[in-house]
Amino acid sequence: MKTPSLAYKIAVLVFIENSAGEQLLLLRAKAPNLGAWSPIGGKLETAIGESPFECAVRETREETGFEVTTDDLHLFAMIAEKAYEGQAHWLMFLFRCRRPIGALPGDIAEGRFGFFARAALDRLEIPETDRSALWPIYDRYRDRFVSLRADCAPGKPVQVTIEEITPG
Repeated sequence: MKTPSLAYKIAVLVFIENSAGEQLLLLRAKAPNLGAWSPIGGKLETAIGESPFECAVRETREETGFEVTTDDLHLFAMIAEKAYEGQAHWLMFLFRCRRPIGALPGDIAEGRFGFFARAALDRLEIPETDRSALWPIYDRYRDRFVSLRADCAPGKPVQVTIEEITPG
């Protein structure tokens, strides 16, 4: 089956914890993922040649006010999502912040924040691809590196294929 001709977007997600090990999530007030809880992130500024690490640092500062450096970040996954919500293809770089955030950030135009224990995510409104693919990837590979591709075509179960894993 031919994949639809869609725009390709490049973005980062940054997984940040507090000192209690709770995940910082944003209740999205805008698409994509409107009304769902997800890690912070955003699109690379490709016009200026921004790297995924630079984007992760910038998005962390812009969305949370938390100043991090590239040394604070661990790139644990790269995932190519085909036909996400039937709207676009995404190349996502997933980072884990090694330094805990000290306090809950204030509300921003993109939404409001909350801290959640990992087990509580199963009861939250989160995107289906996050539930079936993203969080299991985080749980399994957050201290390593994995490259994946995911077929996210609407009306079908998400199909994730591992392309490479660094030795653990």
